Amino acid sequence: MSIGGLDLGILLVYLGGVLAFGTWIGRNAKTTDDYMLGGKNLPWWLILFSVVATETSTVTFLSIPGFSFDNDLTWLQIPLGFIIGRFAVIFLLLPQYFDGKMFTAYEVLHRRFGGATERVASGIFIVTRSLADGLRLFLSAIILQEMTGIALPWAVALLGVTTIVYTFFGGMRAVLWTDLVQFMVYMSGGLIAFWILLERIPGGWGQMIEMGGAAGKLRMFDLSLDFTQPYGLWAGLLGGAFLSLGSHGVDQMMVQRYLSARNLPDARRALWVSGFVVAAQFALFLLIGVALYCFYQLNPPAVPFERADRVFGRFILNEMPVGLIGVLLGAVFAAAMSTLSSSLNSCATTAVKDIYSPLAGERATPSRQLRWTRLLTVVFGLVQIAVGIGGQWLNSTVVSSVLGIAGFTTGILLGVFFLGLFARRVGQRAALVGLTVGLVGMSWIFFYTDLAWPWYALVGSIGTYLAGVIASFVLPRERSAEAV
Repeated sequence: MSIGGLDLGILLVYLGGVLAFGTWIGRNAKTTDDYMLGGKNLPWWLILFSVVATETSTVTFLSIPGFSFDNDLTWLQIPLGFIIGRFAVIFLLLPQYFDGKMFTAYEVLHRRFGGATERVASGIFIVTRSLADGLRLFLSAIILQEMTGIALPWAVALLGVTTIVYTFFGGMRAVLWTDLVQFMVYMSGGLIAFWILLERIPGGWGQMIEMGGAAGKLRMFDLSLDFTQPYGLWAGLLGGAFLSLGSHGVDQMMVQRYLSARNLPDARRALWVSGFVVAAQFALFLLIGVALYCFYQLNPPAVPFERADRVFGRFILNEMPVGLIGVLLGAVFAAAMSTLSSSLNSCATTAVKDIYSPLAGERATPSRQLRWTRLLTVVFGLVQIAVGIGGQWLNSTVVSSVLGIAGFTTGILLGVFFLGLFARRVGQRAALVGLTVGLVGMSWIFFYTDLAWPWYALVGSIGTYLAGVIASFVLPRERSAEAV
C-alpha cells in the first residue's frame, strides 16, 4: 500500500524539519561538555519531557495498543512499579551522580571499585542498548514498509540514517530539544487517533466501554502470583520497580539527562514527575487498543492481522483522513527517533568517557574526545541499523524482546551499584565476580526458563549482589578504589 502525495509531503516536511531543527539547536556544541551534557545548563522541564520521550519509543506507540487489542489493560500494573522505582532512584542513586563532575553513570563504579568494573559495565550497556534499540528501529520501519512498499532493510536504513545525522551534528542539546518537539507530535497524534476512533464507533466512548467490558478488555488488575506471566500486580509492583530502578538509575541513556540538569533538585523534579506522565501515556495507548478492538469488531478487516504490533499502523494507513495520515506517521517516527537519538548519544559518550579516555590517557584531549564521540555516534547508528534489519526474523513480539533485553542487563548493572552502596567490604575482584555470575545466571534464565521479563531486573540485581558479597568473603580482602 502507499499514501497520497499530501500525506507523504507532510511526513517528509516533518522529517526534514526535525533534521534541520536538531542540527541548528546543537550548532554551538564545540566542547565535550556541550556535546555530551548540553553545557549542564538545561531546564528541568526539558529534561522531564526528554525522559518521557526517550522511553516512549515506537514500541509504546504501536505495541501497547496491540497489547490491549489482544488482551486487556493489565499492562497498567507495570507503570505503578515504574513510579516506585523512580523515587528509589531519587534517594539512592541521584546524589551519587552529582557528587563531583561526571559524564556517565559508570564513573561511579570507577570511583568505588576501579576502572575494570567501569569498563565492563559500560561494555554491557553499549551491547545491550544497541540490541534493544535496533529492535525499536525495526518496529518503526514496519510502518514505513507498509506505507511505501519498499523493502524492510531500506526502511530501516532510511530511519536510522535520518536519526544519525542530527545526533551527529547536534549532540545532547539537539537530542533533548528534538525530544520535546517529538513528544508534542506523538502525543498529539495519539490523541487525534483516539478521537477519530471514538468518532468511528457509532456509540462513541459509551459503546467502547460497553463492548470492551463485555470482552474483558477493561480488566486492569491481576492479583495472581505467577512468575511466568508478565502482567500481574506483583510483577508490576516489584518487577516494574526494579526495572525502573535499573533503567532510570543505572542506564546511561537516562542518567545522562540528569547530568545535563543545572543541579540535583532539578534532576529530581524531572524524574519523579516523569513517572506520572508516563503512566498517563500508557493509559492513553492502552485505551487506543481497546477502541481499535471495538472498531474492528464492527468493521472486520479484509485481510487478517499478522501480528498485534501492526493493528494501529494499519488503522493509520487505511482509516485516517487524508492529511492526518502524514501527521500520525510523523508521530510514529517521532517516537522512534526520540529514543534512537538518545541511544546513539549515550552509547558514544559511554564508549569515549569510560573506555577510550582511560586507555588513551593524555592523548585523549578534549578535541579528540569530541571527534571520537561523533565518529562513534555514526558507528553505533550503523550497528542499530544492522540489528533492525535482523529483527524481521524474531518469533516473539517485539515489545517482549525489547523489554526482556532491557531487564536482562539493567538488573545485573543495578546489582553492581548495590554492591557499591551497601557492601563496603566488596572490592573490584569481588564486584567483577558478582557481575560475571549475574551475567551467566541471567543468560540461563533468559534462554532456558519461562520467567516473565518484569522479574529480570529484580532477580538479576539480587543474584549479582549476593554473588559479589559471597566472593568478598572468599577472595583476599581488597581496598576499595576510594581508599587508594
